[in-house]
Amino acid sequence: MSGIMMMVIAIVVLGGAYLLYGRYLQNKWGIDPKAKTPAYEMEDGVDYVPADTNVVFGHQFASIAGAGPINGPIQAAIFGWLPVMLWILIGGVFFGAVQDFASMYASVKNKGRTIGYIIEAYIGKLGKKLFLLFCWLFCILVVAAFADVVAGTFNGFAANDAGEVTKVAANGAVATTSMLFIIEAVGLGFFLKYTRFNKWINTAFAIVLLVAAIALGLKFPMYISLGTWHLIIFAYILVASVAPVWALLQPRDYLNSYLLIFMIMGAVIGVFVANPSCNLKAFTSFNVDGQYMFPILFVTIACGAVSGFHSLVSSGTASKQIKNEKNMLPVSFGAMLMESMLAIIALIAVASFADGEAAAQGLTTQPQIFAGAIANFLSVIGLSHSLVFTLINLAVSAFALTSLDSVARVGRLSFQEFFLDSDTDEENMNPFLKVMTNKYFATIITLVLAYLLTKVGYAEIWPLFGSANQLLSVLALVACAVFLKKTKRQGWMLWVPMVFMMAVTFTALGMTIVKLSKAFVTTGLDLGNSLQLIFAVLLLILGVLVAIQGIKKLLEKPEVKKQ
Repeated sequence: MSGIMMMVIAIVVLGGAYLLYGRYLQNKWGIDPKAKTPAYEMEDGVDYVPADTNVVFGHQFASIAGAGPINGPIQAAIFGWLPVMLWILIGGVFFGAVQDFASMYASVKNKGRTIGYIIEAYIGKLGKKLFLLFCWLFCILVVAAFADVVAGTFNGFAANDAGEVTKVAANGAVATTSMLFIIEAVGLGFFLKYTRFNKWINTAFAIVLLVAAIALGLKFPMYISLGTWHLIIFAYILVASVAPVWALLQPRDYLNSYLLIFMIMGAVIGVFVANPSCNLKAFTSFNVDGQYMFPILFVTIACGAVSGFHSLVSSGTASKQIKNEKNMLPVSFGAMLMESMLAIIALIAVASFADGEAAAQGLTTQPQIFAGAIANFLSVIGLSHSLVFTLINLAVSAFALTSLDSVARVGRLSFQEFFLDSDTDEENMNPFLKVMTNKYFATIITLVLAYLLTKVGYAEIWPLFGSANQLLSVLALVACAVFLKKTKRQGWMLWVPMVFMMAVTFTALGMTIVKLSKAFVTTGLDLGNSLQLIFAVLLLILGVLVAIQGIKKLLEKPEVKKQ
């Protein structure tokens, strides 16, 4: 199959799914465009800030994307292009988009509260506590992994086998551009808040800032060491997690969303002009070098098909910015399908290389393979290969940083909510609760633990991310299914994704625990693997407990009112 054929199939399937299935869900669940959303009812200038659809879409899309939909399909390509493509399309429409929409819908209908509060209201307080603890551990894991990845991308120096240290211009350019994005985002935030221009002027202003940051980044690369970048990134996350969303989160994600959209448009154009051939087999084997297609395929391709982290963004930050209930469909369902499109492009990119060709060109990481392929496509129409390659790397790095500060904020909210119940009197709390629910204390303790874990290195903790992420999707689907049942809305469309992902995640985490336990008994474990084992056991126990409580609620018979 050619690249154009893959692209056409994806456009038809994903576009049709939005027009038909998305609107079907919207009608079944009931959208009230006249109802006041939580963004207006509870506006606080920090988390609850109503924003235009394109701004919230930018936040949602940039936060959920990151490097996930690029890394996953390229890693999973060992099983062949057919299973990867089928899972992206089927998972993206019937698993991921449904989960993201349901999470945002349930949150908006519950005063913009997170999945944790929804579990408390419809499943029970114990379920909420267990879920929030799971979320907090998961967020620490993700912050640690992503911070190390971003710092590595920004690292301005590299050492060869002989110990000679050289400057890496591409990394320096990425670093400068990303830092300029942050500064420009603050300016754009004030511009959007205190001016009343229409969206076209706002868009033009954002694009000018975007182009300026890229041009300056390419011209003035920033050379800073890895360890220093770790400190800078965590300092930035600390500020980003507590700053009002209109001052940094919204405008920066707004800027980044245009960067990602331009990247996707460029990639689509590249596929159509180059029409790359597919050098991957349609299917290789169910077992590739000890990697079993079930559950590995469904854990590896997370963000392009279904990702539990999306539910945290949909219910944790984006739902608090929705102006009108009708905006939920394009922001949640639409952003997920756009991400599935990016995952298809990543599949086409890796399929365009013959066996060993990418490595021969020095393309070893997934973002490098993706950037190299798109640069090859666009060179057909005369664009500079090196320029396109650098720009694609800039885009991928910008989104990894976006995901990082979003998940840090969600981690902070999860920690705070763990100590709060729906009946807590927030104005008359005891000193202990006041400290635990303080946003600065919650942020600092989350980031300190993540920083310590970062020193282990992302390679040690990344294997757990996929399994924990997909288990989180199970818990979100259970919570949303219970909410729909309790509010007498149809929830059958969540049952198949819930049961299937339960089988996937429990199998994957179980395999990880068995493997690490055997290693512990025979050869012992180093610090990194020990932390993996501890996190795997904790996440599996918490996930099982929350799932059991939710399923009990789903299966219990409705109460019959006495006459």
